[in-house]
Amino acid sequence: MANILRALCCLILIATFISCSDEKDGADPSNPSSVTVSGTLPVMYIETEGHRPVVSKDEYLDAYYRLDPMGAEGVEPLGTEEEPLAMEIRGRGHSSWKGPKKPYKIKLGKKTPIMGMPANKHWALLKPSENTVAGLQLGKIMGMAWSPSFRPVEVVLNGDYIGLYFLTETIRIDENRVNIYEQKDGETSLELIKGGWLVEVDNYSDDCQITIPENSQWSLTLRYHSPEELSGAQKRWLTDEFKAINQAIYSSDKTSTEWEEYIDVESMARFFILQEVMDNPDGFHGSFYLHKDIGPGSKWIAGPVWDLVCYNREKTDCTFRMTVHYGFIPHWIGEIIQYDSFCRKVEAVWREVYPARLAEIYSFIDETVLPLEEAWKHDCERWKDDPKQTASLRAERLKTALRRNIEWFDGHLPVSAQALDGE
Repeated sequence: MANILRALCCLILIATFISCSDEKDGADPSNPSSVTVSGTLPVMYIETEGHRPVVSKDEYLDAYYRLDPMGAEGVEPLGTEEEPLAMEIRGRGHSSWKGPKKPYKIKLGKKTPIMGMPANKHWALLKPSENTVAGLQLGKIMGMAWSPSFRPVEVVLNGDYIGLYFLTETIRIDENRVNIYEQKDGETSLELIKGGWLVEVDNYSDDCQITIPENSQWSLTLRYHSPEELSGAQKRWLTDEFKAINQAIYSSDKTSTEWEEYIDVESMARFFILQEVMDNPDGFHGSFYLHKDIGPGSKWIAGPVWDLVCYNREKTDCTFRMTVHYGFIPHWIGEIIQYDSFCRKVEAVWREVYPARLAEIYSFIDETVLPLEEAWKHDCERWKDDPKQTASLRAERLKTALRRNIEWFDGHLPVSAQALDGE
């Protein structure tokens, strides 16, 4: 009898483990094929070898794909059911990876243009958000050096409809993306080390990082995306470079122009305005990218933008000073906003984009989000999300928040203490 009970307990544990694993991997154990494509968007079909589930964010699985335009105007098909195209797929994201619906990183077998976006091997399948729609388009409106493009698609993975996704250009050095010189991994030439960098101010631990003390209370962590493997000389240069930048930014003399020798002020002003318009509390503590080309006079450029949210709240201050439900540390901006040169550049850029160019975002939201009504409905059904969160509701909520943020910022442009003393 005891042996039977032990056996039953083992079976229950195994069943529980399988159920939890299925849920973690984003599968619907009850009936994964109960929801099908809406028929209103192009569909990307992906089959992993052996139908292996995608459970790792580090290791790619070999796979095949095809893109069915489903009648979408101007969209070229890629591959066929009989002859799909080679690709690899893995998971991606931090907190987003923990949800039942997973985001993915995909690497195509060869550089391919997709749905009007320039050819590349590297793409992301992101969970859809109206915030992404606004944030990435605002990057273009604000005149950032480069901002990722995206296209809505529905995805079927190993025969299972997994819903609506945004097929998105990933941030990397490339002639069609961050178009700068790319230095080699393990470079030792002191001249070549000075340019060709793509880094991210990060708030997660990672192997490819350096950390320096920002002030007496917290540190600044930088993840280096390119190059990926640093020589000792590269690591020393990057560490010394950001220590020098940090020291210049934290100068007690806010009339100093030393920090401008390192950072392009206009790009930082455009980046700052975008964070304020979005009311994005993550703007200066995570997904905060900077890049630097090579050559005389090259400086660190703020951007590209990525992973933007828009808080639907009454704006009462600059975003980096407002509280959110999670703790965060805004890096640098509290010091930079005290410099008169920065405040003047913010005002100049604002006069360039407000009101006419910023007003373009409202029609873009409607043109992009409203056609997703049916696909979002199928996605909500697939993942048991709130069906009342319709595309039209999402669009109106976002436009309302943006209008409020834009009008608040227009009446509260930053002014330095130096400028106030001169009045």
